[in-house]
Amino acid sequence: MASYVLLEQASHIKALVLDVDGILSDGFVTFTNTGDEIKSFDIRDGLGMKLAQQAGLKVIVITGRKSHIVEKRMSDLKVDLVFQGREDKGVALREACAQFNLLPEDCLYMGDDWPDLSAFAIAGMKVTVPNGHVEVRRRADLVTQAMGGRGAVREVCDMLLQAKGVYEELLEKFTAVPH
Repeated sequence: MASYVLLEQASHIKALVLDVDGILSDGFVTFTNTGDEIKSFDIRDGLGMKLAQQAGLKVIVITGRKSHIVEKRMSDLKVDLVFQGREDKGVALREACAQFNLLPEDCLYMGDDWPDLSAFAIAGMKVTVPNGHVEVRRRADLVTQAMGGRGAVREVCDMLLQAKGVYEELLEKFTAVPH
């Protein structure tokens, strides 16, 4: 359970902004013999993102790489906005905020390495994973228990749902006994 201070900070968040490699995936880039790229995504993270949207949050993805796999997965999840091939994530975060009439302070940004630091510098809440680079961990408000690509995003989504006071209400939809 997140501390009261973190929950209070999270209660003001209006957008969940995610890096891909190392956050939504485990950070490994795997290629087949034919040169096709393989990425794995944790299904729990996907449900967490959908629940965050149901709670009224925008879900935004900003990644430095370009990948058809990312395009497909984020399309399947109906993510609000996806920026691929964006090396300056701070600039991309400001552009995303402009599209939704948000301020960077309204955003929780989740990243794991140096390219994420420009977004960390302006985001209202900064989160990383246990194997995130030491400089990113040092600047983070929260380091998740779960690793990237292994439920870390879901962990953050659950915290946001608790902070917004809708966790139990959303959970009830899954636990209600059908008549």
